[in-house]
Amino acid sequence: MSETDTLERAQAADAAALATPFVTALVRLLRAQDSYGAWEKKPDAVLLKDFIVSKDQRRQIPIMGDPDPDVLWRVEMFFTAVGLAVEERTQLIASPMMKMSHEGFGRVLLTAGRLIVLNKYLRDVHRFGFESLTTLAEAGTKAADEAAALIEAHPDVARS
Repeated sequence: MSETDTLERAQAADAAALATPFVTALVRLLRAQDSYGAWEKKPDAVLLKDFIVSKDQRRQIPIMGDPDPDVLWRVEMFFTAVGLAVEERTQLIASPMMKMSHEGFGRVLLTAGRLIVLNKYLRDVHRFGFESLTTLAEAGTKAADEAAALIEAHPDVARS
């Protein structure tokens, strides 16, 4: 396989990832945070570059460390986008709640009505990120699908 073929496949995978409902919701959410229009002309992939952390970059981040506010913001945006993707699919508001210690350990809950549709424990948040746009899209889509499935399984609790 040539280098050109590999590059074309990566670009096609990135384009497919950018078209997923989860990534579309994440990009919409990020653009909504841009009150001064600084990101207006930037492509979606550039907006999402901070969510991508390669294996080499992850190795350079110390195992123990305090997450900086930008990383915490990205974690919050990720789970808020999961909630938006769930809302688009189920027509129910799925709101996140995040509790994080200063050391980068914590928990995220996503609730719809009285139903907890996502319960995720987080650790090493200072190393938060995904290998590629594809893995970002897969992780967000999987979380949204599982949350929507719980809502579909327990509609009365989610609507209460």
